[in-house]
Amino acid sequence: MKLTGAQILLESLTKEGVQVIFGYPGGAVLPIFDKLYDAPVRFILTRHEQGAAHAADGYARATGKVGVCIATSGPGATNLVTGIATAYMDSIPIVAITGQVKTFLIGNDAFQEADITGITRPITKHNYLVEDIEDLAGIIKEAFHIARTGRPGPVLIDLPVDIQQQEIEFHYPEKVQMRGYNPTYEGHMGQIKKAAKAIASAKRPILYVGGGVIISNASEETRELAIKNNIPVTMTLLGLGAFPQDNELSLGMLGMHGTAYANHAIMESDLIIAIGARFDDRVTGKLDEFAPHAKIIHIDIDPASVSKNVEVDIPIVGDARNVVSKLNEIVKKPDTSDWLKKIDQWKRAYPLKYKDDDKVRPQYILEEIYNATKGEAIICTEVGQNQMWAAQFYKFMKPRTIISSGGLGTMGYGFPAAIGAQIGRPDMTVFDIAGDGSIQMNIQELATAVINKLPVKVVILNNCYLGMVRQWQELFYKKRYSYTSLGGICPDFVKLAESYGAAGIRVTKKEEVRPAIERALKIDNVVFLDFHVEKEENVFPMVPAGEAINRMIGGMA
Repeated sequence: MKLTGAQILLESLTKEGVQVIFGYPGGAVLPIFDKLYDAPVRFILTRHEQGAAHAADGYARATGKVGVCIATSGPGATNLVTGIATAYMDSIPIVAITGQVKTFLIGNDAFQEADITGITRPITKHNYLVEDIEDLAGIIKEAFHIARTGRPGPVLIDLPVDIQQQEIEFHYPEKVQMRGYNPTYEGHMGQIKKAAKAIASAKRPILYVGGGVIISNASEETRELAIKNNIPVTMTLLGLGAFPQDNELSLGMLGMHGTAYANHAIMESDLIIAIGARFDDRVTGKLDEFAPHAKIIHIDIDPASVSKNVEVDIPIVGDARNVVSKLNEIVKKPDTSDWLKKIDQWKRAYPLKYKDDDKVRPQYILEEIYNATKGEAIICTEVGQNQMWAAQFYKFMKPRTIISSGGLGTMGYGFPAAIGAQIGRPDMTVFDIAGDGSIQMNIQELATAVINKLPVKVVILNNCYLGMVRQWQELFYKKRYSYTSLGGICPDFVKLAESYGAAGIRVTKKEEVRPAIERALKIDNVVFLDFHVEKEENVFPMVPAGEAINRMIGGMA
């Protein structure tokens, strides 16, 4: 039986186990949308293509599955770019499908034509322009294989409208064979033995855990390595949840806005065991002063990431779960008693803190969200101060419970990502921690959340500033607030939410914070919690740009 290219696409997605697609229609994908009308797949109509890409990303992070989004050619495709770049920087598996003008028009500047494969080549793991319907099924199979294997990432398939309409007999390949693409899953046993020996002899070891631990489902093995060997654990933003933060070995997040004790510990350690982390600039600070006394073990599935930013002593290329499992079988417990005492002194000397007064402070709000949910929630964030306060003051206990744009730092990410997360995990309470600037970048997705009955709770830390940029201007630019004030004119977020059919709650007093959160949790609808917080509250500690990470600005706003 012959199928059209559009039917082949949808049949192939079904065979890949796709249950949800996020997207927006347009002329160059009309044949696909015609077949979607009767397809046994849940289609989520977002209100902007960027929202579709972020929702697919949030779905992937929350579930571990491949997220799928679709858009038309030209502006539809280019509107996906920010979402694709966000997924690429954070190694998130999504497959983005774009329509394209007819094959014989490509290159002629046809209506709504854009070279989306050329545009996205630097921000995709791989991409395809389908030029022959006979290749379509195989391309889809390859796309999902590439997206989910090795170091995951986004793959784009650009599908001309005439190929969507052509017919051919459908045969979906059972296997993928790609020359030159064979990710290494098993670490070299000789290197693992070297690592075990280094751990056994270390006096001041530290586990530096990144998002790769969560991607590879290696959290349990990492916890075993830490707890059995009394090794303290610090995590990147995307690694939060890989190790429970209520455990005494947890140092929380490290880096520019990490805890002071995590930063001091990594700078004083004699052995860093990096797992699924990439030594990015927000973690290392001034590179030539980073961890001067430490040998470094680096476990990562991507060989290109090893020794990319920091030269390592014991590289182990392989899947984190496989490598750490083997390490756990042979490692001997080091003596870390003096080291843990030193870390405990740092914890007592440099706790995370903020003014405990009658003001509505963002840190207090995050603590109360944690207390109200007992840590049993998925926390999505926008980018900026709201993101850092969430990382600092909400205790993450389990993997896949923080969903945040790490590498690209995309404002407008959190709300559509929360929609994707809520669809993927309907059993979980989902919060989006937002600023009043970032929430307005994709606020149109309120309609998506309401119409799909997704009870996402949006916490707006409303200070009428672009808060993180304002903080830098305060500290380093003599308080010259150049275009970071929103002019004191912010929307009435309560009325705005209600206009879309959502619920809105305004909070202006500290004593109203916890009751508002409790009330929101009982509402089976989208809720905008509009918290009017202190306008010039800052995120501390903070490492100034270009400084070593143990040279922090402390204090309180």
